[in-house]
Amino acid sequence: MTARPAKPKRPDHGSAAAPRRARMMPAPQAEAFIRALAVANPAPETELIYSDPFTLLVAVVLSAQTTDAAVNRCTPALFAAAPTPAAMAALGAEGIGPFIRTIGLWQGKARNVAALARDLLDKHGGQVPADRVALEALPGVGRKTANVVLNVVFGQETMAVDTHIFRLGNRCGLAPGRNVREVEERLVRRCPPELLRDAHHWLILHGRYVCKARAPECWRCVARAMCNYRDKVLAPPA
Repeated sequence: MTARPAKPKRPDHGSAAAPRRARMMPAPQAEAFIRALAVANPAPETELIYSDPFTLLVAVVLSAQTTDAAVNRCTPALFAAAPTPAAMAALGAEGIGPFIRTIGLWQGKARNVAALARDLLDKHGGQVPADRVALEALPGVGRKTANVVLNVVFGQETMAVDTHIFRLGNRCGLAPGRNVREVEERLVRRCPPELLRDAHHWLILHGRYVCKARAPECWRCVARAMCNYRDKVLAPPA
């Protein structure tokens, strides 16, 4: 019997949890990398649908371990039914759940959103606080969520590191680190101050659509010349 030819080994580009790491870029190279992304996308914005600080906060909490697109499919109806902390608290977890059943971990998220709405009413007069400590004290809100809210609605120069940015920082050598906090701190130190507020958006969008988890689409990368990743994918798969 003729043996079947072995399948070609699939390139290992790492994973979201354990991305492959490249040699860290020198500071001028890192700046050039970020500036290349800035030129390509001069007015970056979050892809989450929101209308005010409260709806952004809820949307970011719901987006944990779920895509922004999936969140955007369910939040318009949720926000129409409960556009304020008072209305969301009145819905409660049982009322929120049916709106978000299509996203991952929806039961826990429904409980967190109901609880954070109550906390906003009880502790902050129904307003989303512009303070990291107060934000992170809310149910379901961690450092990444707080960074997004502080950046997008309060104009603070924060760097919210999600799985895309963690992978990108390691894979290309922009800011390699063993955990998201290390990557965040290195990115903040290495990003030109005038670009820091928008850098989160440039990096997350680049990681989401170009430097993808399964395989980077290096042939489309505007910052490829500055990237230290050795196994670049220079052409689309045949």
